[in-house]
Amino acid sequence: MIRVFAVLLLYQLGGETLSRAFDLAVPGPVIGLAALFVTFLAAPRLAEWMRETVTGLLGHLSLLFVPAGVGVVAHLDAFTQYGIGLAVALVASTILAILAGVGAFVLVARMAGVGDE
Repeated sequence: MIRVFAVLLLYQLGGETLSRAFDLAVPGPVIGLAALFVTFLAAPRLAEWMRETVTGLLGHLSLLFVPAGVGVVAHLDAFTQYGIGLAVALVASTILAILAGVGAFVLVARMAGVGDE
């Protein structure tokens, strides 16, 4: 299990190093994850070796939301004072993000000529 975590952290470190060294707009963990995916395609035995530990890690992913919940409780006074504004901002930003995704999809589909019969 420790070796699997070491592999994950090494890929994240490599991605972070590339992202910072070349001043990329892509976050380091995303680059590391993409590199790990390519490695899995090239060496499926590595993916199989890591499967049990990574599945267990993903099963406990909800624990990462605990700090967010603690932050909400710690700043409850801010939520009572600005709650409506925060809720409006959250809903509006979610809608705008979905619309941006749809717009990007439609633009790429048009550029690729998908749906033009």
